[in-house]
Amino acid sequence: MVVKSSGNLPLFSAGSIDRRQLLALGAGALALTTFGSAAFAAKGKPIKVAAIFTVPVEQQWVSRIHKALKAAEARGDITYKFSENVANTDYERVMRQYSQEGADLVVGEVFAVERPARKVAADYPKTAYLMGSSFGPTKPNFSVFDNFIHEPSFLTGMVAGKTTKSNVIGLVGGYAIPEVNRLMQAFMEGALSVNPNVKFIVTFINSWYDPPKAKEAAFAQIDKGADVLYAERFGVSDAAKERGVKAIGNVIDTSSQYPGTVVASALWHMEPTIDRAIKAVIDGTFTAEDYGPFSYMAHGGASLAPLDPKVVPPEVIEVVLLKEKEIKDGLFRVNVNDAEPKSTL
Repeated sequence: MVVKSSGNLPLFSAGSIDRRQLLALGAGALALTTFGSAAFAAKGKPIKVAAIFTVPVEQQWVSRIHKALKAAEARGDITYKFSENVANTDYERVMRQYSQEGADLVVGEVFAVERPARKVAADYPKTAYLMGSSFGPTKPNFSVFDNFIHEPSFLTGMVAGKTTKSNVIGLVGGYAIPEVNRLMQAFMEGALSVNPNVKFIVTFINSWYDPPKAKEAAFAQIDKGADVLYAERFGVSDAAKERGVKAIGNVIDTSSQYPGTVVASALWHMEPTIDRAIKAVIDGTFTAEDYGPFSYMAHGGASLAPLDPKVVPPEVIEVVLLKEKEIKDGLFRVNVNDAEPKSTL
């Protein structure tokens, strides 16, 4: 079941908010909860799951959550309904409605509505919540996750650094928030690790879903000399295809839609996170915890899309796959840098 909600995302620049202020907000939200743990009881399959999305389910980030939940539904573990295009101003109402309707687990992303979301969770201590968030969990029932795909992002940066001829790489992102910043930073570090001469042009479009705006930003970067583009948002790969430059994918693999244009992609797999939360609800063991690590490569939450030797030279693939093995073996650690990336050109 799908419930569509009207309304646009509010215009804000998360990058302009000091991280320490946001952490203080998160700490303040903790005070809204009661002490102790909710007495979650074991439940029979299927459990009731509802999801709240502020953008269409086709958007990269949300599509991975939706895909994992649809897989759980197909297995018979859950019944599933969701709302998409929910405005931040309407988020609390929708979250409260699903809670009142008896959802066993509510999934969503609360980056712009941290305080009201945690207030709802406090009002429904027998409901489990799993929310995308920049902050920590809140006892007894508010768990968090994030897309920590910085490891494969580093690897795609290596491909970009070896692919560029102009030594200028463009990056187009949504908002300058930690979830985006860390992927861009890892990508840039990966490129510099194999090509110290590369320069970057960084642009944020201040929207989660505006392909035309992202495309225009990409065109502007190409005009400044970029011949490889980091497509954190939809629209960038279209610009790359039209102008005959290369693109690096993010979260999903779009190489089949852009053959010869998208040369590498860092993939996010939400199944380890979603399946763990569902099992905890079914077993009656759900508690407030940080699910972020389950997006790491070690847990199967992230991966590098297969590299095509027809597009990426075999000697480059060899170097990248060697670094991938070092990451998986624990011999190389990719930095988690949440600072806003800056242009260096």
